[in-house]
Order: sequence, then C-alpha cells, then structure tokens
Amino acid sequence: MTGFHAIRLTTRDGKRLGFDCTANESIVAAAAAAGIFLPVQCRAGACGTCRATCDDGDYALAAHSPGALSEDAATRREVLLCRTFPRGPLSFALPYDSSCIATEDSAPRPAVVTDLAVIAGNTVRLLLTLGPDPQRGGGAAFEPGQYMELKIPESGVTRAYSLANTPNWDGQLEFLIRLQPEGRFSAWLSGGARIGDTLSVRGPFGSFVLDQGSPRPRVFVGGGTGLAPVLAMLRRMAEWQEPHQARLYFGVNHESELFLLPELEHLSRELPRLGTALCVWRPGPDWTGFAGSPVEALRRDLEAGAFVAPDLYVCGPPGLIAATEALAQRHGIGAGRVFSEKFLPGR
Repeated sequence: MTGFHAIRLTTRDGKRLGFDCTANESIVAAAAAAGIFLPVQCRAGACGTCRATCDDGDYALAAHSPGALSEDAATRREVLLCRTFPRGPLSFALPYDSSCIATEDSAPRPAVVTDLAVIAGNTVRLLLTLGPDPQRGGGAAFEPGQYMELKIPESGVTRAYSLANTPNWDGQLEFLIRLQPEGRFSAWLSGGARIGDTLSVRGPFGSFVLDQGSPRPRVFVGGGTGLAPVLAMLRRMAEWQEPHQARLYFGVNHESELFLLPELEHLSRELPRLGTALCVWRPGPDWTGFAGSPVEALRRDLEAGAFVAPDLYVCGPPGLIAATEALAQRHGIGAGRVFSEKFLPGR
C-alpha cells in the first residue's frame, strides 16, 4: 500500500490531532511533516519516549529495543510511534498532555554558563541563562520533567539532560549531571568549561511530566541524577501549592553521592504532605536512613498500605525503571499510572 492513511491522535487532556501518513513513513515522521512535533528522542526504538497505545487500526511495528517496549506491552497494542507504520487508518491514545507537543521544530538558542559546581563526588550542578529568542523573548518555557539538548561550543558533541528547575521569565536552566569517566561532555564540564562560556541549547523535549488531571497520590523515584526532573516536578507542586499526598524515594549507591539535601528539606516544609526517603545501597556504619534501593523502600511502604492507587514517576537507569514497573504490576498499579524517563548511554 502506498496511499495516504488518516492518523488520529488524542492526548491525555483530550486534544485531538490529525494528519495523513503513507505506509513507508513512521507516525513520528509524518506528524513532523504536518507541523506536529511529538515527544521523541532517539528515533530508533531504543528510548521509549514516543510510546502510545493504538485504539484502532492495523499497523506494522518495526524492530525496537525490548527495554523501550516489552513484548507484553506490544501485545496490549502499545507502540513506539517512531517505529510504527500504518497499514490503514489509525487512532492512538497519547500518555501525555497537549502541552508536550510542539507546533514548530525547536531552533537552537545560545545559553551562557552562569554557574558550575561539584555538589557530590561525581555530580555537578550546571546553571545556564538563555539568550533572547525572536519568538519567545528571553524566558525559559518548558514543562517540569522535560529535558534539553546541550551542545559543546565549537564541537559536534550534543547531550540531553533533564531540567531540575521550573519555567521562568529569566531564562534560567538548571541541570544535575553525573560525570562519566569516558564521557566527552563530562570531560568538557570537568576540564574545559568556564563561567561565561556559551552553549547551544535546543528544546524542550520529552513527555515525562505530571498528570495535572489526576487526584491520586504522587510517588517519585529518582536514582542519582534522576532526581533532576523529579525535583522540577516537586518544585512546581510547591509553587502551585498542590494538595496531593506525595513521597520521594531518592536513591544512590554511597552516602557521598547524596546531594541537595537542604533543598529537599525546604520542599518538605513547603509541601506538608511530602515525605522523603533517602536510600543508600551500600551505606557506611553510621548511616541511619534506609539501607537498600529506592524500589525496596517503596515496596516496604506499598506493603504497609501507605498509598492507595498512586501515580508513580520514576527516573534513572533502565534497571531501576524495570524494577519499579514490576513492583507496580504486583501491587495492581496499572501501566498507565507509571510514568518514566530512562537514562540513555551518552546522556
């Protein structure tokens, strides 16, 4: 089949979008050609950013990573839109709100390094200030939980990092970045970056954002610098004084890797219904917090009945996300109530 097929998308907040797609175009590519820029990162079926559920119609799903879309999920007609090709008219339910969909391709913007500091043994906090944009002025517009692509000056090295702050009119961007021993971006941060340097920034991207329409308790699981998008969400909740019961599970391997603890204490004061569990996998003899992974701490609380039908937001390595998803399934939390952002190699 080489003709055009009608594609219909419905976002979590009920907005409906439509465009045509040929049998040899992916849904993501056809949407972009129609001026609809869906959340997508790798475009190769590896990250899971473009997951959706097919409500109706026949399609072909090309090769993809099982970590991005499991066989069970595919059986439930979940798809990766970057690897989905129509065989007739199709309709999809998107697991994010219309605010995550752009109507124009993101153009690079300059951003100046305003602060760079080590906040734990292998973690740095990078602050940038965006230059003015002809269309949007100098503000930083994004949804808490999304990420930006950063490009090292005068190089082709680009990496994606989640934002830790909330939208603002001042153009401020905050990132929490783990330094990788062989990472080119890490080498630049630890050896070449200086206050006043200018980066090229594109974004925002991603669909790992709060479901503002859900009244359920919110449970956040952050592994290492996976705390960044979770921190952005909690800061948004504090700014808006949202009433949800919430609990954060922040996990690291060693106590020396914990960071921003005063900020977490501040958020606990701003959000009276927020609880925080600091989880250390290999603690020293003087550690008094939870000894183990954040998933183990979450399992303890779920078994104790601390939450009733919560929404789970998890960011970190693929193993952490897989373990959280398996735990959620065992406790009757549907896949549609588990929101995740995986760390990809090179990020």
